[in-house]
Amino acid sequence: MSLRFYDTGTRSVRAFEPLEEGRVGMYVCGATPQASPHIGHLRSGVIYDVLLRWLRASGYEVTFARNVTDVDDKIIAVAAERGVPWFAVAEGNQRIFTQGYDLLGCLPPTIEPRATGHVPEMITLMRRLIDNGHAYAVGGDVYFDVASWADQYGRLSNQRLENLRAAGDTPNEDLKRDPRDFALWKGAKPGEPSWETPWGEGRPGWHLECSAMATRYLGSTFDIHGGGVDLIFPHHENEIAQSRAAGDGFARYWLHNGLLTVDGEKMSKSVGNVVLLPDLLDKARPVEIRYYLASAHYRSLMDFTDASLAEAVSAYQRVEGFVTRASEVVGAVAPSPSVPAAFAAALDDDLGVPHGLAVLHETVREGNSALASGDHDAVRRHLAAVRAMADVLGVDPLSPQWSRAGEDDLRPVVDALVAVALEQRQAARARKDYAAADAIRDSLAEAGILVEDTPQGPRWELKRD
Repeated sequence: MSLRFYDTGTRSVRAFEPLEEGRVGMYVCGATPQASPHIGHLRSGVIYDVLLRWLRASGYEVTFARNVTDVDDKIIAVAAERGVPWFAVAEGNQRIFTQGYDLLGCLPPTIEPRATGHVPEMITLMRRLIDNGHAYAVGGDVYFDVASWADQYGRLSNQRLENLRAAGDTPNEDLKRDPRDFALWKGAKPGEPSWETPWGEGRPGWHLECSAMATRYLGSTFDIHGGGVDLIFPHHENEIAQSRAAGDGFARYWLHNGLLTVDGEKMSKSVGNVVLLPDLLDKARPVEIRYYLASAHYRSLMDFTDASLAEAVSAYQRVEGFVTRASEVVGAVAPSPSVPAAFAAALDDDLGVPHGLAVLHETVREGNSALASGDHDAVRRHLAAVRAMADVLGVDPLSPQWSRAGEDDLRPVVDALVAVALEQRQAARARKDYAAADAIRDSLAEAGILVEDTPQGPRWELKRD
């Protein structure tokens, strides 16, 4: 079974055939950091990280570009409201985005270009569009002429040009040839950042930057372009128009992740239901949050509730519990060099993580059965397989990313102290003083140490917050 994706551009599932054998160029629309990241941003980060990991596990060398829109109407508005420079807003929030991605185990992109660092590439692209009749400059602004691309505009979003409303992306709408034309460049305004161009000073329009940066690092034609479904129109539609009108092949596959609601409602500041990373960290560990955000199919609408997060936490802890117990019994076992065929088939089928998780949990159940029967060879096989699958999803409990700081250093000390208590408990049980045995177990539980009686004897672990 070959790797295949649902391509928004053709509205069909297509076999993935990269432009260059063994190599993949992937661009994902990143943050516009006018505020701290919410759970929807984090879900997108985790989704494309799983895609990156699966492509690499499938043998591809991946160049992954994820942009930062560090100048934008919203950033400028927030800066004015706070009375601080626009770049302070963008840079401060971008650091929080990066910290959030890192905390959830997302691998860094190959390149993370910023809009403000690529104005020369934008000027070149605008010049190409003006020269071939697809853009025009007026009053310091530069606009894309939608009518010049009428036979193709709207294909990605499955819309007809005659049904589209005005772009409404500049205060100078009266200067446009057609109200549906969109801004490539916005002329300078008092108090706003600006850069010099042949058409006057100004700053980038929203859409221009991604076309300029994607082709700068991935070439005029590349493999995958990703982002949220909310970006299909107008952002991605406009990226395609300006790129292909300029003569670039641009992206060959378009992947779009579903949005996230909270208790059935769209997230909104006015409603007061925006969920930020600190809110999540009050409810679960970072690895559990990552497991939760990766667990639904990437194209599905995901509804966040405390109950659904709690279910994911329990599911992850079942995986973690098996890995911990198995490692104690058979020692260190590295992840398998390949994942089980059923897991691979699931992820090859449009990144089918839910089916992949079903394979993972079935392997955990088989591993627990092997532990119960004392079949150590089977335990090793299942442990290696579980770790390999969990690694693809970025949730391997034994990954250094998820090690508990300081726990390894204290483990021998705690182990010795708990061993004394467990010996006293066993002695109490041997003399049938069950009240004393229960009291010891309860005291350990109050201290955050959970005791489990197994056929191999009692074992303990620290209670997870």
